[in-house]
Amino acid sequence: MENINFKKKFGQNFITDLNLLKAIVSDSEITEKTDVLEIGAGAGTLTQEIAKKCNKLVSYEIDESLKNVLENKLKEFNNIELIFQDILKVNTKDVESKFNGNYKIVANLPYYITSPIIFKFLEQSKKLQSMTIMIQKEVADKMVAKPKTANYGVLSIMVNHYADVKITRLVKRQMFTPMPKVDSCVVVLKIKQNAYDEKFKTFIQTAFSMRRKTLYNNLSKLYAKEKILKVFENLKISSNVRAEELSIEKFYDLFNCFRQN
Repeated sequence: MENINFKKKFGQNFITDLNLLKAIVSDSEITEKTDVLEIGAGAGTLTQEIAKKCNKLVSYEIDESLKNVLENKLKEFNNIELIFQDILKVNTKDVESKFNGNYKIVANLPYYITSPIIFKFLEQSKKLQSMTIMIQKEVADKMVAKPKTANYGVLSIMVNHYADVKITRLVKRQMFTPMPKVDSCVVVLKIKQNAYDEKFKTFIQTAFSMRRKTLYNNLSKLYAKEKILKVFENLKISSNVRAEELSIEKFYDLFNCFRQN
């Protein structure tokens, strides 16, 4: 592919299948009026398909050795701004200053920075409408996990606090070059615009800090035991319940109840 020297340190796994690329863009529901942020331009194959459909595309790529490949492949487009920087080191306000209004993220995310990128924008963005992202299947399964399952935990609750989450398609590892060791999924997150709350994040992380212990024991790191029992009684929650047994909605109620008492 384009005589590219693939760099493992950047988690480079590129997509060449045109039908899949078009499907990802279709899942994102972008139009000629949509501004788009892409994270990880890679070889530019997804970049091309996004640019054909959107108003403006700002694409970040960490690997400067891809500059010639990308500039050559994308030279026919006048709606793309290529930026060779590590997106995690760029202030979110500076990223969003590239757009006049709201925007969407469409990206094949590098596996090794999937969660940091997702939460950077879920927690800090003021203009983001949705994310349509290719991520490893294991992470996608955790995002949509239900209570009383092994995958249900902090990621499930925190992502659903900020967005409505849906897996739109499974992508086998054979679809990538070079082929990774795991399968992937395309996931669409439609943003709810809930304000970032560090206390809620700490609350959920503490609730799941030791999965084998009861929720009561875990939360005793944050609250007096008498207060926990009172709140549990108000919400008709057993003192023997474990965090993985409570629904996301019940966690919202529980957190708000602690905040009010």
